Amino acid sequence: MKARSLLKFPAGGTRKNTFYLITITGLAGLTYQATTPANPNNSPFSNDLVEKIRAGVNGVARSSLAVYTLTSNVVDYKYSLHGLNLDSDEYRSKLSEVHLRSARRVLKLCEANKGFYVKAGQFIAAMRQVPKEYSSTLSSLQNKAVPCNFEAIKKVLTSNLGKDLSEVFLSFDEEPIAAASIAQVHRGILKDHQNVAVKVQYPGLEQQMRIDITTMSFLSKSIAWVFPEYRFDWMVLEFEKAISSELDFAQEAKNSERISKNFKGNSIVKIPHVFWDLTRRQVLTMQFCSGNKVDDLKFLKKCEIDPGKVAKALVEVFAEMIFVHGFLHGDPHPGNIIVSPGGRNGFSLVLLDHGICRELDEQFRLNYCELWNALILLDANKIADLGERFGVGKYARYFPVIFTGRTIDSKSALGRGMTLEEKKILKQELKALNMEDISSFMESLPPDFITILRTDGLLRSVISKLGASQQIRLLTYAKYSVYGLSSKLNPLSGVTEKNFFSSFKATVGFIRLRLVLEVLYLLSWIQDLGRSFLSRIRKILAEAIHLLTRVSSPAVLM
Repeated sequence: MKARSLLKFPAGGTRKNTFYLITITGLAGLTYQATTPANPNNSPFSNDLVEKIRAGVNGVARSSLAVYTLTSNVVDYKYSLHGLNLDSDEYRSKLSEVHLRSARRVLKLCEANKGFYVKAGQFIAAMRQVPKEYSSTLSSLQNKAVPCNFEAIKKVLTSNLGKDLSEVFLSFDEEPIAAASIAQVHRGILKDHQNVAVKVQYPGLEQQMRIDITTMSFLSKSIAWVFPEYRFDWMVLEFEKAISSELDFAQEAKNSERISKNFKGNSIVKIPHVFWDLTRRQVLTMQFCSGNKVDDLKFLKKCEIDPGKVAKALVEVFAEMIFVHGFLHGDPHPGNIIVSPGGRNGFSLVLLDHGICRELDEQFRLNYCELWNALILLDANKIADLGERFGVGKYARYFPVIFTGRTIDSKSALGRGMTLEEKKILKQELKALNMEDISSFMESLPPDFITILRTDGLLRSVISKLGASQQIRLLTYAKYSVYGLSSKLNPLSGVTEKNFFSSFKATVGFIRLRLVLEVLYLLSWIQDLGRSFLSRIRKILAEAIHLLTRVSSPAVLM
């Protein structure tokens, strides 16, 4: 086992085209580096210039591998699917095979290029709208990150803080306690003996990001040129926005304080305190919080914490962010949420990594609340109307399938899924949709909607790992959508007949939704009670059988 290093301080055709693409992308990377102004006070061969040249050369290699991967995938799709009938089972089977092969190539690309490619792979894996072969294959990237050399990390720390580590810390652990695609976290003890977690950004990331984003944008446009129905510009734009904000740790600190303020008084949510005097754009120093990943079932069992209660609390926290606060932590993968034992509720949910946060447009928030109200009641007319507001038109009929697992004509109760007949009808409908339809749908969605879809996908995954029913998520979302609209029921200024009836109608609608939810919660409680009762009966029977077996065994009888 490797010894941990702790710094202690004294107290105080195709080939030809591929070649052209590689050359163009590589030259673009070098051109970007060459045209970026160097420090005028430095010599022509300053460290700054050397670093830029090194980044440019590295960009050529990374871009070349990306272009090669893209070309391989394009050729595979073109030749494997050539001549097949789009409506045939053979086409669908072949398409799934090509998806899987292509996803594996993309995984190798991400693992080789690391950094933003890993982040991009994680971003894609969390999107439920991409083929399942991609999301399942790329999901392995969530746990893959290689720590950076400590000497490089130390340089980032000292250049940002303007002090030597010995002036700030009593001790500083050289071995990171966590490593991700853009930063790693070290544990330290301040001069006043406070335990802190120090998040340090890897050096040279901003230059690397510009080259990588340029490459990704070029590749997405190339895919659209070869396959017009496959358009991913919307995904690259969303990824660029997310990653740009994530590189500013000072903004991340502000986000964490805002979320902490929103949950003031909530005994389950815990946000680490920020040490602003030791926080900069590339360094974030915060309170050290102990605990384990939210989906660590062995840890939960050891601490006698019910995974079902953790799942319910987690969904409630994110539902409150979406429907009530309108300010959302957009990256709830298990590494960013830890469970800390103790407290009034038996555990706390510690939310980490607030780099990807989004403030939802207020009108969007209200429309989204209304959408969930309509999903509860399966109000087809309301869903269609909201589809127009969201800009997706006819595709709004698939909102119930995306969020609740029911078709728009379903007769099933919320959380019950679809009947065999409904599945058969939906399958026939989906056969008529092609990639052009999916691309159009995703391009039409407001950016806020895409953030919510990604967040919801990550939450679903965590809930499943905790062994909780998806009905918990559905009922919680429904409940908080009602809370989110309750502010609209305030008395309207000016007493007019029109305002009176508008307010009365809204209040009746609100009461109706609350009644529906109460009935659904009652049914869910009865189901849980039934499962608990059956579990208890099974346990009693098992104990009785075990006792009878012992009594009837020859050893006992003798």
